[in-house]
Amino acid sequence: MLKVYNTLTGVKEEFKPTQPGKVSIYCCGVTPYNHPHIGNARPFVIWDVIRRYLGRQGYEVRYVQNFTDVDDKIIAAAKRENVSWREISDRYIKSYFEVMDKLNIRRADVYPRVSENIPEIIAMIEKLIAGGYAYSLANGDVFFAVQKFSGYGKLSGRDLEEMQAGARVEVDSRKRHPMDFALWKAAKPGEPYWESPWGKGRPGWHIECSVMSLKYLGETFDFHGGGSDLIFPHHENEIAQSQGAIGSDTSFARYWLHNGFITVRNEKMSKSADNFFLVKDILAKYSGETVRFFILQTHYRSPLDFADERLAEAQTSLARLRHTMECVRELKKLNGASDTAANLAARSKELMHEFEAAMNDDFNTALAIGYMFSLSKEINIYYHAVTAEGLSFDGKNFATAAENYRLMAALLGIFEQREAVEQKGDDLTDKLMGIIIDLRQSARAAKDFATADKIRDALKEIGIVIEDGKSGARWKRA
Repeated sequence: MLKVYNTLTGVKEEFKPTQPGKVSIYCCGVTPYNHPHIGNARPFVIWDVIRRYLGRQGYEVRYVQNFTDVDDKIIAAAKRENVSWREISDRYIKSYFEVMDKLNIRRADVYPRVSENIPEIIAMIEKLIAGGYAYSLANGDVFFAVQKFSGYGKLSGRDLEEMQAGARVEVDSRKRHPMDFALWKAAKPGEPYWESPWGKGRPGWHIECSVMSLKYLGETFDFHGGGSDLIFPHHENEIAQSQGAIGSDTSFARYWLHNGFITVRNEKMSKSADNFFLVKDILAKYSGETVRFFILQTHYRSPLDFADERLAEAQTSLARLRHTMECVRELKKLNGASDTAANLAARSKELMHEFEAAMNDDFNTALAIGYMFSLSKEINIYYHAVTAEGLSFDGKNFATAAENYRLMAALLGIFEQREAVEQKGDDLTDKLMGIIIDLRQSARAAKDFATADKIRDALKEIGIVIEDGKSGARWKRA
């Protein structure tokens, strides 16, 4: 039974899909005015794993993730570079896909953009005005009237007085209440605009996600996700305007999942603190799978402290798991009909069950990874027994353990880049290493251990390790 922590209720709840056998997800995407940073990457890695796991449980998953391609920051960047706002957004949307592909993040079913949904946005604003939830000003601005929505604050758990006291809002005497937020902004000189009943302008920030989630997922859908920083005001405002427009306080998203902040040496990451890291810069030093694994080693709701040494630790841990996968591939080349892996197969089933139990407990990837390491250890022990101690190989039972290990990796989204390379084939490398190993084995047979050791040590210096066993020598990348 899958349980998820729902920000809306503040407790873990049993997940019950809106439609049997189907799951609908909306995750707030990026505002493409710069290259994605590590804080952007975290929710998308998390939701990629959630999608994979829900698919494993037999659900048909529909996943929508937007791009806020018209925004103050995009307009400012366009002015600085003297280019169009669309050129800025297109450039950084392309950058988004480039780095997310390297993190093994599968594409969403739909990537709607604000600029492509203006008629629907205008229609929702008109509906809110007609229902008394919004009001327009003489200059063309339109605001949502928070006092008209009785449930305002139910996601963040704060009332209006508390919000007003603690909020950093620009004083605007034209608003009926200081917390009223913009649905439509009148165009300023030089800004992009669209025609509307209130004059030339563009959407406010929050209205876009309400419109696009309802358009592609319906009036009631399962999951809405994003970072904890979006709980207020963005997601709070989404609920107010969506339920106000629909006319039901039980509509819109049913489960709200929010990932924790990324910190840098226990301080919140921000440009002002000069501890802001772009994914493309991190990928210059670490592989995409290492970054992905680093993110998944911490439960999604917990803060994630970013540091170079922690990435290095993740790289080492991932290499250990990858080594086991290489052992699996080596053993699968063998033939054998004994029953030496019966206990391994049984143990792999137990660990797969524990892995899924961890994922059923609010998608606890940190705990799930621990069970994968346990299976890795069991496989490594069996591999050593077969290759170094002469144990007869049990192909049938080992296949069960190998499949469970592969499934764990697939659900976490790791080893996919290596598998892609192997599917293309690297015959030249394999053939060259075969020649080198044969030369070394010939030297050992001739008792020329100095030459054999020299070959081994030279390979080690360039990151290749030779392992000797009863079945022969094999090589791997360190």
